[in-house]
Amino acid sequence: MPKQAKLLKAADFKFVFDKAVRSSDRYFTVLARPNTLKNARVGMAFTKKRVKLAVARNRLKRITRESFRLTPDKYFADYVVLAGTHCVKAENQQLFKSLEKHWQQLNKKCEES
Repeated sequence: MPKQAKLLKAADFKFVFDKAVRSSDRYFTVLARPNTLKNARVGMAFTKKRVKLAVARNRLKRITRESFRLTPDKYFADYVVLAGTHCVKAENQQLFKSLEKHWQQLNKKCEES
């Protein structure tokens, strides 16, 4: 994933957390906020408190990055993905479907706002 497609700085995350539209289910909570850039960006916040093992955190990051990369019609927004309560025990396909649903819902919400 190219560097311009990632949220890297604390200020970028704060920008999203301040006035975000939200979509959540049992696997993920995804926040989004339209940006003024010409591309969509994603940031991930999978904490040790929620996802204990590094292997599991890395798996969630890989799945999130791949799902974001494969989503063709992203709105120009910043997205932050947070771990849900059941994400560690879920199968990869369930996580992909969950993220696809979140991207679609948030694209609609961002276009409306």
